[in-house]
Amino acid sequence: MSAESSNLSNIEHRAVIKYFVKKGKTPKEIFEDMVSVLQESAPSYTMVKKWARLFQQGQESCEDDPRPGRPVTVVTEENVRKIEKLVLTDRRIKLWQITEELQISKERVGEIIHEHMNMRKISARWVPKMLTPFDKQRRLQTSKDFLELVGDNIDVRPNCNRG
Repeated sequence: MSAESSNLSNIEHRAVIKYFVKKGKTPKEIFEDMVSVLQESAPSYTMVKKWARLFQQGQESCEDDPRPGRPVTVVTEENVRKIEKLVLTDRRIKLWQITEELQISKERVGEIIHEHMNMRKISARWVPKMLTPFDKQRRLQTSKDFLELVGDNIDVRPNCNRG
């Protein structure tokens, strides 16, 4: 069997385990057989034991049981837009303020800002992780405009000790 064809999904691994359990093989025999064929892509012995026990106890499905808890549904385009609007309006806004306003957990707000908006907090301000070419050009132009505005009136001495 080639290396490519030996990479089975978890469901396929479980189907093989189920087949061998129905044939009466022990978890150790199943594991050794799978390792001899699948090599590194074989499931761990612990997983083989777990699924063999479940199939011996009468489980028929190779799917995982649904896990408890709420699915992450707050990371929506609408919430990303709302958070983006709040952050762009006030770059010093705190996570807890966004959390209170939108009734979203602090973890999800952080995920949206960091992962979806690609921003991070620097010196109490939310800034893009990477400036876009447009942002770089805008900053350059703003700096040039400022230098043109002040012209030769730049005093490089510190403002202290002036009388």
